[in-house]
Amino acid sequence: MSYLETTKDLYKEAALSPDVGLCCTTNPIWELPGLSIPKIMQEMNYGCGSTVHPRDLSRQPKILYVGVGGGMELLQFAYFSRKKGHVIGVDVVDEMLEASRVNFKEAEALNPWFSSDFVELHKGDALNLPLKDQSVDVAAQNCLFNIFKEEDLKKAISEMYRVLKPHGRLVMSDPTCEQQMNQTLRNDERLRALCLSGSLPIDQYVKALTDAGFGTIEIRARKPYRILDPQHYPTEELIYIESIEVAAIKDPMPEDGPCVFTGKAAIYYGDQPYFDDDKGHVLLPNQPLAVCDKTAQALSDLNRNDIFVSPSTYHYDGGGCC
Repeated sequence: MSYLETTKDLYKEAALSPDVGLCCTTNPIWELPGLSIPKIMQEMNYGCGSTVHPRDLSRQPKILYVGVGGGMELLQFAYFSRKKGHVIGVDVVDEMLEASRVNFKEAEALNPWFSSDFVELHKGDALNLPLKDQSVDVAAQNCLFNIFKEEDLKKAISEMYRVLKPHGRLVMSDPTCEQQMNQTLRNDERLRALCLSGSLPIDQYVKALTDAGFGTIEIRARKPYRILDPQHYPTEELIYIESIEVAAIKDPMPEDGPCVFTGKAAIYYGDQPYFDDDKGHVLLPNQPLAVCDKTAQALSDLNRNDIFVSPSTYHYDGGGCC
């Protein structure tokens, strides 16, 4: 049995018998006016963060969500795009699709604004999405891509890139790990399906996105996630796993490489009214400007004694230099 079949069987079981402790279940429940999340959706909340960000969802975009879970994030997306078929859910597990359909009926009873036909559900594979090229404004996945091995990960990202419109956004939440994992962990199909042993370092994760052509990357959050310890897992050292929330934007690739925002800021504290680097970045005195890592390095290389560049916070919420 392949690791993808193991994953499919695990989430088939999770659809038929919701498992509150499965995977991560740390996805936040949005507190929004008029939005009520059915309890069953919360119990089937198999994610490690959130892919629902209001600044991505203005003007009722068309949204793709891959790996539907119990339908919670689909419902949250529908809160912002209240049009028939404007939210598309794709999943390879029939039982998960059926569970979501049932859950949407309960959501209708709790939310007078919601109609199940706001969401289209399709059986499909993340490696071969059943959508046309450039057909959605936002694509999202939560705790799915970390399951894929290298070649499958490249294919899944390229599929998301394909279906996004120009300047569209791929919004993701996935576990990451900066430590080296041994091959026993890496090859354990169940641990990979449980969103543990497939975790990549952040720089490798970002490179997979930029290699696919995404010109702008935003690291929006970085949070503690799990510990793999020698007593319970096949490892001789304690392994610390984090989760990150990322947006990859289908902007043209700049000639000097992608703009990757990891939460750095530049602060000018000189005596002039402003500092202009003649590359589109204007710093006003003691007003932090979010900058991408590329710009942060260029400003640091100036070796000025009136510009401070902060370390990465791995929290970026927009308003940057590029």
